[in-house]
Amino acid sequence: MYLEHFGLTELPFGITPDTGFTFVSAAHREALATLLLALDAGEGFVKVTGEVGTGKTLLARTLLDALQGRTDRPCVTAYVPNPRLTSRELLRVLADELGLKFNRRAATRDLYEVVAAALVEHARAARRVVLVVDEAQALPPDTLEGLRLLSNLETGKRKLLQVALFGQCELDTVLRDPACRSLTSRIAFAARLRPLGRTDFASYLLHRLRVAGWRGPPLLSQPSLWLLHWASGGVPRRANILAHKALMLAYGEGCWRVGAHHALAAVRDSRHLLRPSVAAAASGVLA
Repeated sequence: MYLEHFGLTELPFGITPDTGFTFVSAAHREALATLLLALDAGEGFVKVTGEVGTGKTLLARTLLDALQGRTDRPCVTAYVPNPRLTSRELLRVLADELGLKFNRRAATRDLYEVVAAALVEHARAARRVVLVVDEAQALPPDTLEGLRLLSNLETGKRKLLQVALFGQCELDTVLRDPACRSLTSRIAFAARLRPLGRTDFASYLLHRLRVAGWRGPPLLSQPSLWLLHWASGGVPRRANILAHKALMLAYGEGCWRVGAHHALAAVRDSRHLLRPSVAAAASGVLA
C-alpha cells in the first residue's frame, strides 16, 4: 500500500466513520450548535437530515461525545445505529443502553414501565437522557409511534427522554405521512447537512492527510482538488473513495504528488458511485 511511500501512519481516506478524523465543517458546526441548543432548551425531538455520505453518523457520534463530556449538565446517552426494530425491540435496546435489568421475555407494556421508571430516576438525579437514532428513515411507523409515546413522559418542567433523529432525506418523506403528524409537530429544531463547499472540501482532505501523518509539501495539486470536488459533489464519503484511489494511482506510477490525470482516472474507476451527470461527463472526458 502507499503508506510508506507518502510517509503516512494510517489510511487517510477510509469510509468507516472515525471520530479521530473528525473535521468540523461550517455545516457540521452549525448543525452541532443547533442540536446542543435545542437539547439544552429541553426539546423532546430534534432532527438532522442529509444526503448519503455527508457525515450524519460522524455528527451523531460527535454529539454523543459532546453530551457525555459535559460536566455542567450531566447526561445519560443511548445510541441506536440500526432502527429497523419493532417498538418492543426498541424498548429492549433502550433498556440495554441504560444498563437496566429486565426480563427479556417481558411484554411490551412491562418493558415500557421498566424504562419509564428508569427515566424518572434519572430525572430525580438531575440527569438528562438523550436517545440518538441513526438511519432514522428506516424506522417503522409503529416504532415511531412508540418513540412518541416515550416522549410523552415528562415532569412539570421537562421531558424525561429527548430524541435526536439522524436520517437520509427520505426521513422527511416518512414524517410527512399523516400517521406521523403528532410526532412531526413536536420537532421544533431541525438541521440539514449539505455537501462541502470548495474551501471546506480542500481543508477536509488536508485535515485527513495530516491526521494520517502527512507532513510534506502539498500532496494534492490544485487541478486534482478541483476535479475531486466536482466529481464528488462535495460529499465526504465519495471524496474519500476518490482520493484513496487517486493516491493509489500516484503511488503506482511512483509519483510523490496527485495530479489531474490521477484524479481523472480515479473518477473513471468510480463512475458507478457518482451522480449520473458526472459519470456521463467523465466518460466523455476520458473516452
